[in-house]
Amino acid sequence: MAFLRSVLAFICIVAAASCRSPEPGAPASDARSSSTSSRPSILLVTLDTTRADAVGPEARGVETRGFNALAARGLRFRQAYATAPETLPSHSSMMTGLYPAGHGIHENARYLSDTHPALAARLKDAGYRTAAFVSSFILSRRFGLARGFDVYDDSLPSGQVERTSRVTTDAAVAYLGQTSAQPDFVWVHYFDPHTPYAPAGAPAGADARVRYLGEVAAMDGEMARLITAFEASASRRGSSPAVIVAGDHGEGLGDHGELQHGNLLYQSTMHVPLLVMGPGVRAGTSDTPVSTRRIFFTVLDWAGVESAHSLRASASEPEVVVGEAMKPYLGYGWQPQIMAVSGRQKAIFAGTTEVYDLLDDAGEARNLGAGANLPGALRKALDDYPVPSPEAARAPESLSDEARRNLASLGYVSGSAPPVVRKDAPRPVDMVGLFEILEKASGLFVNERYAEVIPLLEKIRAADPNNLDALLRLATSHSSLGHEAQAVAAFKAAAAIAPQSPDVRTYLGLHYARGKDWQQAVPLLERVVAETPDRLPAVEALASVRERQGRMQEALVLRQKIVAQRAPTAVDMVRIGQLAMQLQQTPLAIESFEKARALTSGPFANDLELGVLYLAARRFNDARDALDRIPTSHPEYPMVLFKRAQVSVLLKEPDSAARIAQARARADRTTRPLIDGERLFR
Repeated sequence: MAFLRSVLAFICIVAAASCRSPEPGAPASDARSSSTSSRPSILLVTLDTTRADAVGPEARGVETRGFNALAARGLRFRQAYATAPETLPSHSSMMTGLYPAGHGIHENARYLSDTHPALAARLKDAGYRTAAFVSSFILSRRFGLARGFDVYDDSLPSGQVERTSRVTTDAAVAYLGQTSAQPDFVWVHYFDPHTPYAPAGAPAGADARVRYLGEVAAMDGEMARLITAFEASASRRGSSPAVIVAGDHGEGLGDHGELQHGNLLYQSTMHVPLLVMGPGVRAGTSDTPVSTRRIFFTVLDWAGVESAHSLRASASEPEVVVGEAMKPYLGYGWQPQIMAVSGRQKAIFAGTTEVYDLLDDAGEARNLGAGANLPGALRKALDDYPVPSPEAARAPESLSDEARRNLASLGYVSGSAPPVVRKDAPRPVDMVGLFEILEKASGLFVNERYAEVIPLLEKIRAADPNNLDALLRLATSHSSLGHEAQAVAAFKAAAAIAPQSPDVRTYLGLHYARGKDWQQAVPLLERVVAETPDRLPAVEALASVRERQGRMQEALVLRQKIVAQRAPTAVDMVRIGQLAMQLQQTPLAIESFEKARALTSGPFANDLELGVLYLAARRFNDARDALDRIPTSHPEYPMVLFKRAQVSVLLKEPDSAARIAQARARADRTTRPLIDGERLFR
């Protein structure tokens, strides 16, 4: 009940912030009064990992001519803030107009529910042609942002998890060259400034900041090319161009001890560039704090859908802008972090309250403390912001191993288990020395480099003894390496921290399932699957246990549940096919092997099973084709020859006698009695 009240209170804060009258002199009506036929084409450019001080006229150490030229024609917000310091939560806010507490995405690798009205879907309904071009696996369509886009280009080079701004711009420019009578909404996402920083022509030995700014400069040049193509496209169809450029979050670069982003709420990662250029926007700058979530409303305003909350008419009083950084809380059980900005004041709550005067102390070096005189609205925003439940916000079990490895290669790996929430949890800013170790350990663990990750996990455990995720990963690493005593000891320590945790039961069950004491896994896995049937590792382990028990029908049902909840792999479908074949469920077996073959790149290793099944189903032509695909190097090639000879006789092929003779000549201990007893060969 308390949680519900806090949610309702927070919604009221968000709503109140956008119901004020326009600033004096703000051009609030000239574009909105235009007819729908003259609605502008709209370009949204999001700059991943881009600090506010890395672009624009005041940028330090880099010149961003493309951004500066656009800023000279538009309105630049010098106090714009991301809603979260991670890519997917931040973009989800831009595409829904909601803070993370509203749309429910607090970390990367989650899925944006289709219950939230998406920007592209609203514009598509309003008659816009919609297209998106994203540059990172983080924003691939599997995470829910593709809804409403006619085109969602998330294609990446083979084996890569990102693409350069040049490649993304090429794809967007080609699209803009197409003719259409509809106005455009185009979203282009650039990822260049994200680690690793590797700009072309970077001097040898350049430090991280120099290389980072080099990536920003390269991205800026491509953005200028994109905007030129976009404005030409809009001109050809007789519509006005409207452009928004925004950072999704910044980069620590060592500020406050944070090298990258995602863990803290300081200006380096939350203060982002934002500019708006188009009909109804007067060129200049604004120092009013604004949230990037208002991009959603600004685009709808241009499209003539609705005008409330638009950045084209900023609030006459500073909006209380909020943000969150929940990754350390959801992953490690540390203090949840909430930020609120009003005017020149910024407050961060993470167990204790930090207060900064951004006008006099832009680097947040002097904490004015909890005793600072905070405005009531700012303090209320901190108090009422809902903190998510770790269980509700956990990563989906359906994420494939390949997806987890892709995320790990980008430095994004969330905890494998909901943490133990405790009042005395450490503040993330006090744990900055662990950030790099945590990220490295997560990447090594996901890539199954267990021997290398164990020393790092021991360091984490020593510094943060109640870190359940690190302890479970330590136990799993020992288990995978066959270190029985160390694994059991780590599992016992995890159980002492979280005695009711289903995650402890799951991982302990997985440990027993892979070893000689597999029968001890049965009650653990049965309970986990009964309580949380979407916990796929437990379902898969229980399926394997059922096979060892000889309960094949139950194993088959469990494996079918797995592929119903995640994209099936060829291995998944082969195992279902083998079980169905063993249970003499021929149609299901055929369907499963056919799906497995379709999912396999290169030679298919189970054509013999398919050929046998086709023969049993009297699909003789299909049986012939499957058996003919099998190479002579197959370990059961004598059986292949025997089955092929049967098919040859049934199809009345002219060389059937020769095939029978070949099967006899190559027969082994298994096929010789079968050939001798085969009536078709008499």
